[in-house]
Amino acid sequence: MAVFEGTFVQTEPLRFALVIGRFNDLVTNKLVEACQDCLKRHGVDVNPQGSQVDYVYVPGSFEVPVVARQLALTHRYDAVICLGAVIKGQTPHFDYVSSEVAKGIAAAAFQTGVPVIFGVLTTDTMQQALERAGIKSNLGWEYAMSALEMGSLMRQIRSIQTESYSHNSLSPASLKSANLGEFASESKEIG
Repeated sequence: MAVFEGTFVQTEPLRFALVIGRFNDLVTNKLVEACQDCLKRHGVDVNPQGSQVDYVYVPGSFEVPVVARQLALTHRYDAVICLGAVIKGQTPHFDYVSSEVAKGIAAAAFQTGVPVIFGVLTTDTMQQALERAGIKSNLGWEYAMSALEMGSLMRQIRSIQTESYSHNSLSPASLKSANLGEFASESKEIG
């Protein structure tokens, strides 16, 4: 058997999308800066006019998951990095938003098979958010590291899937149609 592990080298072919919630931009801008710094130090061209990183801005964290899912569905990116900040206030709004954002980002990754990195801070105070976005450390760096590792890992896994298709002399398209045919037969038996 083999061991598969993401790497942080040979990043030239990797493509990323950053989905950034503008609400609490004092915090999210700092997350973006650290994310860019990490990617750049690992050989990724972070220039918006370049070919490796696209930037998509949305009104707030609640809108991040739907855009992340749409980007992941294109299969143009090796990973989608979601950045935002939800800070607790006087109402239960925080609980609803943070919960739905987390569920939405997880669903986007699960439904598309593309790593969608959860980089949305959920804190009790602005001070806590600022500490996580640069005063003490900046989690934007960690989110970029996760994207690099998962992007390279998924490329390895996809290459193995391609190898197994060629060894079985079945193409992914023929396997898909075979599976659909089996599904149709099973549906008729059930119905």
